[in-house]
Amino acid sequence: MLHLRAIVPADRTDAVYEALAECSGATNLVVVAGAARSPSGDLVTSDVARESANEVLDALRTLNIDRDGSISLDKVDLTLSEYAEQAMDRAPGHGDDAVVWEELDRQVTEGTALTWSFVAFLALATQLAGIAALIDSPVLVVGAMVLGPEFGAVAAICYGLVRMRPRHITAAVRALVAGFTVAIAITYVCALVSRWTGVIELDRLPDQRPLTAFIYSPDRWSFIVALLAGAAGVLSLTAGKSSALVGVFISVTTVPAAGNLAVAMALRHGSEITGSLLQLAVNFAGMIIAGTLTLLVQRALWGAALRHDGRSWWSAGLVGRAGRTRGRT
Repeated sequence: MLHLRAIVPADRTDAVYEALAECSGATNLVVVAGAARSPSGDLVTSDVARESANEVLDALRTLNIDRDGSISLDKVDLTLSEYAEQAMDRAPGHGDDAVVWEELDRQVTEGTALTWSFVAFLALATQLAGIAALIDSPVLVVGAMVLGPEFGAVAAICYGLVRMRPRHITAAVRALVAGFTVAIAITYVCALVSRWTGVIELDRLPDQRPLTAFIYSPDRWSFIVALLAGAAGVLSLTAGKSSALVGVFISVTTVPAAGNLAVAMALRHGSEITGSLLQLAVNFAGMIIAGTLTLLVQRALWGAALRHDGRSWWSAGLVGRAGRTRGRT
């Protein structure tokens, strides 16, 4: 269940109440007149089944509550209510299968923010990967994978393609290009300094690296793994399964390839530079393709579930567009 809290202008409280009352997945409806001060209005709260969240948000945005008032949704960890159980039973489909598009929009927007912490995490992860390349350590490779924050930007590209939001794609590409450029540059400089000071006693990367050679040797399996990781990553975001997202981080070799690239440039190992760049391209391409297809499939399946439930008036691909006529069967 999700907990809805809305600050509603007094002249639209009845309309909001009716919209929530008509929603089969909404229950525990409370209206407190005049409770809100900034912005001023009435406080309306309700528990909403996740699978009905888009319907509720769409109705409230049609009434311009997002502009003249306030709308927030919080995840409820525990609800002991027969009414809530009945609401979840009445709502179409299953909560894990529902994509709350506004929630996903906020998640991917945060993932594309080119912040100091984003660059710092990416730089630290890339340096770990560079050390892993030097000592052939798969443990450090896994650590670098988990530490890297890049999947949020990849998911934003997928979301932007599906929802036709160019600004998300532009912001994500900017974050990835700038973040990886800075991270690779820092790792490259650190590798050069380490070589000059004798910390790195190699003239080039080892020719035989049985445990980490995969990070600069892309093949068909690299692309297949990237496809699987992209699909799993998007599913984990839409279903709110953070534990599954960690598995995605450990599956793709974007950050390890970047670390290997930086060290290979510092040690002038041409073949590994080419291999690392190709590995980066293969991983990003696979994740973007699979993530986009996954969102398209989810949208199509959820639309079919709604039509089966008799709600063909609502289109999963048009959430948030104001001005539609709402109806019930």
